[in-house]
Amino acid sequence: MNEEPLEQIQSKIAYLERAVSELSDVAFRQHTEIQAIQAKLKAISDRLSGVQSDEIPRPPEDERPPHY
Repeated sequence: MNEEPLEQIQSKIAYLERAVSELSDVAFRQHTEIQAIQAKLKAISDRLSGVQSDEIPRPPEDERPPHY
């Protein structure tokens, strides 16, 4: 059996294993970043909801025009 094709296959397998490992690392980092962004978004959403619920509606005569 010729050793050259076997070496090529082994080389390709090593390359693919390295590529899979790198892609796995990237996917893990992205997952971590997405979780952090989701937590920040929830905090901002909760904060915004709290501000909106605390706001007392003004009567129309007390409303300022948009340019003020």
